[in-house]
Amino acid sequence: MTTEVNTKNLVQKDKEHLWHSMSKYNEKAVPTVAKQGEGSWFTDIDGNKFLDGVSGLWCLNLGYGREEIAKAAYEQMVNVSYFPLTMSHVPAIELSAKLSELLKGSYTTFFSNSGSEANEVAFKIARQYHSQSGHPEKYKIISRYRAYHGSTLGALSATAQANRKSKYGPSAPGFLQVPPPYSYRSRFGEGADSDLAAADYLEDVINFEGPETVAAVVLEPFISGGGVLVPSPGYLTRVQEICKKYDVLLIADEVVSGFGRTGEMFGFMHSEGVQPDIVTMAKGLTAGYFPLGATAVSTAIYDEFKKQGDSEHFRHVSTFGGHPAACAVGLKSIDILERENVTARVASKGKDILSELRELEQFDTVGEVRGAGFLFGIELVTDKESKTPNEELTVKVIAACKEKGLIIGRNGDTVPRHQNVLIIAPPLTSTDEDLRFLLDTVKTAVEDNQ
Repeated sequence: MTTEVNTKNLVQKDKEHLWHSMSKYNEKAVPTVAKQGEGSWFTDIDGNKFLDGVSGLWCLNLGYGREEIAKAAYEQMVNVSYFPLTMSHVPAIELSAKLSELLKGSYTTFFSNSGSEANEVAFKIARQYHSQSGHPEKYKIISRYRAYHGSTLGALSATAQANRKSKYGPSAPGFLQVPPPYSYRSRFGEGADSDLAAADYLEDVINFEGPETVAAVVLEPFISGGGVLVPSPGYLTRVQEICKKYDVLLIADEVVSGFGRTGEMFGFMHSEGVQPDIVTMAKGLTAGYFPLGATAVSTAIYDEFKKQGDSEHFRHVSTFGGHPAACAVGLKSIDILERENVTARVASKGKDILSELRELEQFDTVGEVRGAGFLFGIELVTDKESKTPNEELTVKVIAACKEKGLIIGRNGDTVPRHQNVLIIAPPLTSTDEDLRFLLDTVKTAVEDNQ
């Protein structure tokens, strides 16, 4: 057991040597230091127990302490500890084939280490594809405001969250943004028609820029960190129609939405007839047990890279991308998802949770509750009439939940003055008791802060 002295030493070392993600410096702040995890819960070095209501960073889909996942990594490491994908190894072959099966199409996968890298790979592939198919002028990438696509320079340029970009500009050239499907704060009105109008605006931008210059549209089927924006099912179908019309590739960023999070294996599967040209993945791919990113490319796109020449192949390499142990962990995580029928349970339970969370809309400070599967957003406002974002209340509710043993998040460092959405995304394997605790805690925290 960690002693009081050891705890103080750890906290001091933390303050002196560890740079925390997304955190303002605070001399008096005491970090939450995890020591052990099991299921949907973790315990800190002081013995406090918390339900992880955001699955780490949206990735711990199968919860803590799954020994069979750890064993899969161990067994692979003692067999082949490392091997580059300039050649090949068995786990990468099997995982790439499995991803093609899950995507319900014919795909070839390039492995990297993270979602940011997976999207960087997608952008390079899109531009090279058009160049090699006779349209080198098609280089522009269109994304949506409030969306997050990564922290590396290209992925950050596609990210349309001003706070994430502040002081890191200028962005890489060739990246454009359009309004998202966000009927609660839409310039196009409300409901499904608003979402379709947002899609039509995308078409206008393609035409204004010149279709001959646009390479791809990248989007999360459900905007996650930007505030959990849930479009109507027809939106993505319409976007795909527009992309096909103008020979623009559709890149589905499934880093958060994928692997059961939204009640389908992938978020795009909620929309009829949609089959992206490129799909990027990370996070839930390994259930957070190992770093791994993946960029799955449809056969029609991949065929352009089979041409012979000095620069027709994809000239990109990742030292640790597709690490044998990471791929073994990915295979085991998918096996558990399928064997335990996790996605179907998430779809069913998610509807019940969303229905109960929407009871909070009785309060004047709760503007809208949104969600899909085990991905929920609660937008807090000063009052329903003005819809003024209420960041102060958001911080108070998060603190109240933590005091009661529940970790939830918000859309922090995204859009100036609009960081007012509570984000809830528990592990997909959370028990009924876990979910009951989560609901009761959130509802109490909101009600007590009215």
